[in-house]
Amino acid sequence: MARGEAKPEGSGNGAPGEHLLALRGFSKSFGPVRALHEVDFEVDAGEIVALVGDNGAGKSTLIKAIDGVQPPDRGDAYFDGKKVTISTPQIAERLGIATVFQDLALCDNLDVVANLFLGKELAESGVPVHVIDEVEMEQRSKELLSDLSVTTLGSVRTEVGSLSGGQRQSVAIARTLIGEPKVVLFDEPTAALGVQQTAQVLGLVKRLKDEGLGIVMISHNLEDVFQVADRIIVLRMGERVATFDREKTTPEQVVGSITGADTAEMRRIEEETEQKLGDETSQPREETDG
Repeated sequence: MARGEAKPEGSGNGAPGEHLLALRGFSKSFGPVRALHEVDFEVDAGEIVALVGDNGAGKSTLIKAIDGVQPPDRGDAYFDGKKVTISTPQIAERLGIATVFQDLALCDNLDVVANLFLGKELAESGVPVHVIDEVEMEQRSKELLSDLSVTTLGSVRTEVGSLSGGQRQSVAIARTLIGEPKVVLFDEPTAALGVQQTAQVLGLVKRLKDEGLGIVMISHNLEDVFQVADRIIVLRMGERVATFDREKTTPEQVVGSITGADTAEMRRIEEETEQKLGDETSQPREETDG
């Protein structure tokens, strides 16, 4: 396959059981609006798959279908080689699928520890009533953040509302690991972050990959995509239209697939135009009588 050439859809993606997570024929409509149409998707352990496309391409709808927030109208899902039905977020969580949505869903008035264990609080053992084990939760929070090399938070008892955008994103990412997931879905993880904070978040995403997790990342920022992704899957108007190996493609080719433009044809036309202009400027001008 030539450098930068997109893989033909519907072929070369392997059987569903060969992947950590695989979707086949996912379709979703909202009334007359077709958000997804016969979409196939797959991610492997230790792989980062970037999901890209223009606004309205179906990226967030696909993520919500995987997470069980908005189950598909039809389609088959396979997890760890077994056919599954992901009809609720609770089922997704039990399977090992965690999601960091763009709004992060953090409680600003609670500290880092409380946010990490929200809804999953640890109870003290050996007491007759349910008492939250604050000491154990604090210790586990420190260990988890240390394992992720998150060193900029300061105290884990800091209220989340006082943290920066990058720090809040780090807390949201760390929270997904409380349930020991196998797949983590990210919806625009670097949106509205500065350069340093973006680098910090992308570093966390890479560390999750290194730990053997399957990562799915929606992003409009192709610079971020090309820093971390292994494969790039393009959605356009609810359909999967291309798959790229990040090491064998260019941002221009991905943009061409997103917009539907034939970038090879565009480059040919540009080269022909430049050649014609060069020929015209190189021809000697005819002298005229003054």
